[in-house]
Amino acid sequence: MRYLPHTDENIASMLKVAKAESLEELFSTIPEECRLTGNHNLPEPLTEWELNDHIDALAKNMAVPPEYKIFIGAGSYEHYIPSSASYLLSRSEFVTSYTPYQPEMSQGTLQAIFEYQTLTSRLLGMEVANASLYDGASALAEAILMATRITRKNKIAVSSLIHPMYRRVVETYLKPTDFEMIELPYLENGRTDLTALDGIQDLAAVAVQSPNFFGCIEDLKTVGEKAQGKKALCITSFTEPLAYGLLKNPGSLGVDIACGEGQSMGIPQSFGGPVLGMFAAKMKYVRNMPGRLVGETKDQDGKRGFVLTLSTREQHIRREKATSNICTNSGLCALASAIYMASVGGTGIRELALLNHDKAAYLKSELEKAGFTVPFSSPFFNEFVVKFPDGFETTYQRLIENKIVAGLSLAPFYPELSGHYLMCSTETKSKEDIDILIREVKS
Repeated sequence: MRYLPHTDENIASMLKVAKAESLEELFSTIPEECRLTGNHNLPEPLTEWELNDHIDALAKNMAVPPEYKIFIGAGSYEHYIPSSASYLLSRSEFVTSYTPYQPEMSQGTLQAIFEYQTLTSRLLGMEVANASLYDGASALAEAILMATRITRKNKIAVSSLIHPMYRRVVETYLKPTDFEMIELPYLENGRTDLTALDGIQDLAAVAVQSPNFFGCIEDLKTVGEKAQGKKALCITSFTEPLAYGLLKNPGSLGVDIACGEGQSMGIPQSFGGPVLGMFAAKMKYVRNMPGRLVGETKDQDGKRGFVLTLSTREQHIRREKATSNICTNSGLCALASAIYMASVGGTGIRELALLNHDKAAYLKSELEKAGFTVPFSSPFFNEFVVKFPDGFETTYQRLIENKIVAGLSLAPFYPELSGHYLMCSTETKSKEDIDILIREVKS
């Protein structure tokens, strides 16, 4: 498509409709430091081989496994992906397929989504799951909006131990609304302080994350009871769905909506994306769920088939009746997750979860033996917080030079936790990898 810039007349007409006097006024909500001013100062064009050399040089600056041993989780986890999953995902009929608007032409895609929904429901112990959302952050935000629709209340209690970036997305969603987000503090054991709920009235939902951002496992049953006592919904978010291979699933603990990030299930980290929003709820709330749901039916000849049972987005139904504008979502990532769950199986997911916990427990034990403090006493899954002594930043940089990334500093997210690092170990880390890390941090 040829690029045709707006004429002066076009701009004047649009400014009039927008009721703005100038382009500067129109873009005034964008911070000045984020606006492009002056020339682009683009370099001269490169030939194809020069561009390849340039990209290769940039790639050498990346700290990626397996060359680097990275002990960071914090919402994006390094897991082994079976080659069978990668192969099936690369098949052209999956890679090139689009939204299944015509069920008679899209039975393969629809069945794949249906299988994903089934596997997600089983993993989370919930009655119904949708066809996926964009990512864990948008899934949480959509869950909160869903709770306000159901309860018709305008206050949402959100744990301060939900992933900080998820909370920022929720704030963005709620900014143009009348809904109020109330942050719940955390306790000395690394769990959410639920006593803070006692004085809150008109509560639509209580949202926590388990395992939370510190890696600690929240008491979801108590959270659910507290929410029920307030006539509010209980929402649990997650960044590591593999944990539910070992822990009791949200559905068995009375959670109303379970949502989170599915990247751990067969999706490479890819510097943050694309990823997968998993979303499941109780059946009685199905018509308030965002996104799409694929259902099983029969055609006029009595043959089994699959269709889009619910499509509650504004392109399908009246805008005022729509629950979200989530569109093509993460279909290919949902397929990757379904293939992964089917390939590994229920027993395999449990064994993998145990292996993750054992690796992290060994790392924690060795750090404590080395004299470092683990401040939070609550049970954890595959990541935890450790406090290093003053001056560890120098050691941290030295470790990076040795191709070891020793956790994520919590200071940018929790200023009161200066010197605290979030450490993670999955099945991809060997005992030797962990022992090398311990030896280096001790030195």
